[in-house]
Amino acid sequence: MPRKVNYGVDCDDGDYDDYDDDYDAEDDVEAAEPKHETAKYNDKVRLWRCAICNYDNDESMTACDICEVIRNPVPGSIKRAGGGGGAKLFNSRYPNVTAAVTEIVKSSDKSSASMPKGKQGQQISDGSSASISKGRPGVDEGNQKKNGMVGTQSSDETSDSTPSTSKGKDRSVDYSSSSTNTGESLGLTGNLNEMSLSDKSGKSYKASAKRHKSSAQYQPDKWMLPCKSENALTQLNLAIVGHVDSGKSTLSGRLLHLLGRITQKQMLKYEKEAKLQGKGSFAYAWALDESPEERERGITMTVAVAYFDSKKYHVVVIDSPGHKDFVPNMISGSTQADAAILVIDASVGGFEAGMDSKGQTREHALLIRSFGVDQIIVAVNKMDSVEYSKDRFDLIRTQLGTFLHSCGFKDSLVSWIPLSAVENQNLVAAPSDIRFSSWYRGPYLLDAIDSLQPPTRDFSKPLLMPICDVVISSSQGQVSACGKLEAGALQSGLKVLVIPSGDVGTVRSLERDSKACDVARAGDNVTVSLLGIDGSNVMTGGVLCHPDFPVAVARHFELKVLMLDLEIPLVIGSQLEFHGHHAKEAARVVKIISALDSKTGKVTKKAPRRLTSKQSAVIEVLLDGPVCMEEFTNCRALGRVFLRTSGKTIAVGIITRIMEDQE
Repeated sequence: MPRKVNYGVDCDDGDYDDYDDDYDAEDDVEAAEPKHETAKYNDKVRLWRCAICNYDNDESMTACDICEVIRNPVPGSIKRAGGGGGAKLFNSRYPNVTAAVTEIVKSSDKSSASMPKGKQGQQISDGSSASISKGRPGVDEGNQKKNGMVGTQSSDETSDSTPSTSKGKDRSVDYSSSSTNTGESLGLTGNLNEMSLSDKSGKSYKASAKRHKSSAQYQPDKWMLPCKSENALTQLNLAIVGHVDSGKSTLSGRLLHLLGRITQKQMLKYEKEAKLQGKGSFAYAWALDESPEERERGITMTVAVAYFDSKKYHVVVIDSPGHKDFVPNMISGSTQADAAILVIDASVGGFEAGMDSKGQTREHALLIRSFGVDQIIVAVNKMDSVEYSKDRFDLIRTQLGTFLHSCGFKDSLVSWIPLSAVENQNLVAAPSDIRFSSWYRGPYLLDAIDSLQPPTRDFSKPLLMPICDVVISSSQGQVSACGKLEAGALQSGLKVLVIPSGDVGTVRSLERDSKACDVARAGDNVTVSLLGIDGSNVMTGGVLCHPDFPVAVARHFELKVLMLDLEIPLVIGSQLEFHGHHAKEAARVVKIISALDSKTGKVTKKAPRRLTSKQSAVIEVLLDGPVCMEEFTNCRALGRVFLRTSGKTIAVGIITRIMEDQE
C-alpha cells in the first residue's frame, strides 16, 4: 500500500522581519550528564568565592558559575599588559572584565603552584588549547556573548593532546557547546570550536564546529559495498510531477493496480467510496490520496510514496502535489528523485494552463532539473479527450520540447509517451485503440521506465541521510527517522550522529519499503529506528551522518543562483524562503556580490543594486535559523538551494561557500 509522507505546508505568510545576527548555530546543544561524582565531594561540600562577583561556588568548579571567571589561571599562560607569551584570555571588547582578571592573576600564581598534581585546572597556550580536569569546563560561545565574556582565540587545528583510542571509539560532533561532566577531562580549542572529551577508559569524542574531516579520508567497510547479484533489481526513485489536475495520482494509481500492487478488492472499495461522493473518476487517485481533505478537494496536498517492480528496476513512486500552494511539499519530496515523469494534460486548455506563467508545468520542470535530475519521461496524459490526435501530440511536443531544452534537458534523455491513464492506453502494453495505434509505434510507459539509465550511488562515501519525516512512538519510547540514503550504508547496531542536535545514537532497526531489513545502502528509502536519542532532537530537515564526518550547520551562505521570472527585482533586504533538501527557513538577502554571464559564468558587473529575471548572480543570504547544508562541491544533495517568495519560486542555485556569521 502507498505510504503517505507529510513534508509540511507552505510558509509564504511567515513573519521574516525579526533576525538575530548574533545567533550561533551551535549554542543549543545539550551538555552530557555527569556519570558520577567523587566520594570526597559527596561527603562535604566546599565553597570558594569569586573575586569578581563574590558568588560562592562549589569547590569542584574551576570557573565562576555566574561570571565564569577562571578560578586559578596558570602562571605565565595569560598575556599581560606588559607583553609576554601565551594566548589572550579575554577580548579587548570587554575591558571591565579584563582589568578585573588582571588583578587576580598575580595572586593566582601562588595558589596554582601549591595545588596538588591534577588539580591545576586550566592551561591556555598560543594554540588556544585548554584542559580542565574536573568540574564545570567553561561556557559556550553563545553564553560568552550574552555574559560579556569571550574565551580563548579560535584555532582551526584540532588539539593533538587528545589520547589516541581504539577503532570505533572516536566520535566527531559538529557543535561547540560546553559540557558538564564531573570525573572526565575536557579540552577546549579556540572559542570551543574544537573540543575533545576523554576519560580514563580511553574513550574520546571530538567535536568540530567549523571544519571536519575530508570524505577522501574515509574508508568503507566491505559490508557497505553492494554485493553483485544477477537477480537483484536496482532501485529507482521516480518522481511524478506536473500541473494540477493533469492526472498524476490517477496515473500512479492505475499503474500500481495494473502491476498488482493494489488488489482488486481494494480497487472496488475505492470505486465505491468515490461514487458515493460523486467523484467516480477519482477512484485510482484515491489509492494515493488517502486523507479526507485531499479526497474532498480532489487534489494531492502531501507526497505519497508507493512501490512496484519492473523488469529492470525496483521503482519507488514519489507522487508529488501539483497545486501551487503545495510546491514546498513537492520540493521536499522530489529532491529524492533519480528520474521523473512530467505529466501533461493533453486536453484543449489544459496544456496551455500548465505552460502559463503561473502554471506548475514550467515550475516543476525547472525544479526537477535543479534537483540534478537529467532523465525525464514526458507522459502526455488524457489523449482520449482529444481522440488520440497526432497533431495535438506533435504540438505539445514542439512547444514543451523547446522549453525543456532551455531548462537544460538533453533531447536524448527526454522520452515522449502519449497515453490515457483512465482508459489504460499505452501504460504497460502497446495501445489497443485503433485511433492511437494507427500512428504511434513507440514504447509504452513501463518500457520507457526500464529504458532509463541506472543512477550512480555513493556507496564508498561516509553516511549521509537527510531526514524527511520523523515518527515518535510514545508507547514504545523510540524515535524513527525516514529518508533517502544519499551516501554510505546503515546496519543495526551502527553509531550515527544526528545533526543539528549533535547527539550520537545507535541504529536499533531498519525498514526498507515498509519491510524490515538488515542493511541499507545509498539510494534506499529507509526508516531508521534510533536508540539513545531524545525524540525532540530529531527533526525534519536534519541529517543522519557518520560521527567522524559531521555535516555543517550554518545560517549564512554564499549562493550562485539563476533568477527565474521575477515580478519585483531582487534587492538587498529582500525577504525569501530558503529551501534545501527537506530543510526550510526564512531568509533575507544581505549582499549581491556580482552579476554573471549566463553562458560563460564570468562576472559582468560587481555589486549590482538589483537582479531581474533570467539573470545569474552570486549573492549572500542570512537565514533566520541554522540549517544542515554543505557546499555543492562537497555534497550535491545538500548543496542545492531554492529561493521562493509570495508562493512562487524565484531562483534556483547552489551553495558555493558556507560563511561564518560576522560579529
